[in-house]
Amino acid sequence: MNILLAVDGSKYTKKMLAYLATHDEIFSANNTYTVLTVQPALPARARAAVGKEVVNSYYADETEEVLAPVSEFLARHEINAKSEWKVGPAGETIAKFADEGKFDLLVMGSHGNGALGNLVMGSVATKVLAQCAVPVLMVR
Repeated sequence: MNILLAVDGSKYTKKMLAYLATHDEIFSANNTYTVLTVQPALPARARAAVGKEVVNSYYADETEEVLAPVSEFLARHEINAKSEWKVGPAGETIAKFADEGKFDLLVMGSHGNGALGNLVMGSVATKVLAQCAVPVLMVR
């Protein structure tokens, strides 16, 4: 099975990883994994003011902060995963990446680090569910 893990470094990312670790039927070395994190785009004026090099460095630093602990967790469980990152609106970007990558399953936490949240599940999760054709396993 080709599985996409959408991560943002929130406590729900940690809960999602813990869930996977206790469910061998999903979390095994027989599957292929891709870890995706999405960075929100900086405002155009800010990007123009600081320059492309600074912006790219910022995105790389933010991405590494999210992906490093996830990569360590996967390595401890002897899971090899590709890592990807994108810049843009999280919900739409995750859904598009999942659809275009022809994943069999998308696994993500029900809430994230976003400033705005919905009562039952986060706004990113809501957008992913509305726009993604890939089956989604939401961990709360």
